[in-house]
Amino acid sequence: MTKYYITILLIALSMLGNAHAAPPLCSRPLTLALHEHGLLYSANLDEGIDKDVADELIKRSGCKVTVSLMSRDRIWQLIESGALDFSLSGITNDAREKFAGFAWYFSNKYYLLVRNDSGIHSQADFENNSQLQLGVIRSFRYSQSANLLVDKMQVSGRLSQASGLTPLYQLLMNNQIQGMIIEPFDYPVVEEQAIRNVTTIVAFSDPAVPHGLIMSKKSLSVAEQNAWRSIIDSMRKDGTMLRIFQKYFKPELAKQLVDF
Repeated sequence: MTKYYITILLIALSMLGNAHAAPPLCSRPLTLALHEHGLLYSANLDEGIDKDVADELIKRSGCKVTVSLMSRDRIWQLIESGALDFSLSGITNDAREKFAGFAWYFSNKYYLLVRNDSGIHSQADFENNSQLQLGVIRSFRYSQSANLLVDKMQVSGRLSQASGLTPLYQLLMNNQIQGMIIEPFDYPVVEEQAIRNVTTIVAFSDPAVPHGLIMSKKSLSVAEQNAWRSIIDSMRKDGTMLRIFQKYFKPELAKQLVDF
């Protein structure tokens, strides 16, 4: 009899230990911010890849998550301070690693979109022409070569920064800038006849850059971050992430983006 009770006690303690090992994902209301960027999210349509990913994360976690719309630079500020728990489609660098954790769910390359009348055929052509201005979204970072170009343009006073894609396209069409950095999510706009008629896409030589769920290290414990990574991983493994991307891209490109 004593042996029986000892066995039951050991089982109970084991279950209790497992319960403590699982982080309380929904111990409080959480916050997540989207940013407007091409197919990632459109505020006018209230749709996009990141919104679909956010909806699935909320569904699978069962947590109460308040979703809002912010500029990208504001998102990074709040993630660092701990005032915001999550955002999406973020990339890392040494500075961000200090305050943010990531759960990767797609990877893509960056491209330089230039005006045809600029005569640009390579990144070097753009760098070496002091008359050309580059446009970027404020607080955005890109792949290694793209970042080097941005940093050089900033030092030489040849960088224009905007809050989003729309004002950058306007600057490009008005010839106030002659180039801007884009990614696959921007292609639908690039394919619009007016823009396509006056621009050329130049590829950077860099490999694809992972993008993912951004998690504030100040507001979320390591165990909690790992649990959210597990949810992202499950979405990739069961095909949910691929299906989300297939809503917005042709099957071959969708697969290329999520299989990395």
